[in-house]
Amino acid sequence: MSEVLLEKSGHIAVLTLNRPDRLNAISGEMLETLASTLVECDADRSVHAIVITGAGRGFCAGLDLVDASTNKGIGSTDNSSMPAHLDLRNAPPTVLHSLNTPTLCALNGGAAGYGMDLALGCDIRIAAESAKLAAAFTRRGVLPESGGTWLLPRLVGWAKAAEIIFTGRTLSSEQCLELGLVNRVVPDEMLMKETLALAEEIAANAPMAVQASKRMMRAALSEEFDDHIDHVFLQLLPLFRSRDFREGMAAFLEKRKPEFEGR
Repeated sequence: MSEVLLEKSGHIAVLTLNRPDRLNAISGEMLETLASTLVECDADRSVHAIVITGAGRGFCAGLDLVDASTNKGIGSTDNSSMPAHLDLRNAPPTVLHSLNTPTLCALNGGAAGYGMDLALGCDIRIAAESAKLAAAFTRRGVLPESGGTWLLPRLVGWAKAAEIIFTGRTLSSEQCLELGLVNRVVPDEMLMKETLALAEEIAANAPMAVQASKRMMRAALSEEFDDHIDHVFLQLLPLFRSRDFREGMAAFLEKRKPEFEGR
């Protein structure tokens, strides 16, 4: 069975990390399948939101230390299999960051190391009460290699990010909520229901407008204000000519729910 499961329902795609016997620890196959599945969903015009979760009782335990300790898989000390040049353009953290489709993480348990970075790379995080984020990198002799050093300071500020990363601290769901690392905490049994409800609320809006908004939020991280406003205006022009814009205006005037096509 695939190490990443894909299920589509309506306009929602649910990706499930599927190594529950290893707490969804990362393997090479999982990395490749996750990246390609994310790209597939982003290219599918019928998909308006992507939910990422884990099978079993954990979200993702990070690097598979069992494989690494036996010189297999990611993190092996056998340098003979290491490429001379690392091309990370198609790696999951880069792919996840570049997606236009909104992403939600249903954090169903522990997320350590790479799993923590993967969760933080999503646009929105809903956490089960039992969920935890473990910045265990420095406790394993590595650094946050999958976007954490870029993401965490932007989410919580430099000082708090430094404390979390330097200490390798594990944060409970409530601590994550206090820090703003998750949007909300819900009972374990309500996690997927709450996450899918939010995904449906997002998916009900005009998909091109939502995706343009995400692109501009991402661009704003590195643009000056005046440049950004010009960039936003260029994104707005094709939206004015879209069917969805006309449908949104008509639905407002007719006091009905809009039916967007993504065109």
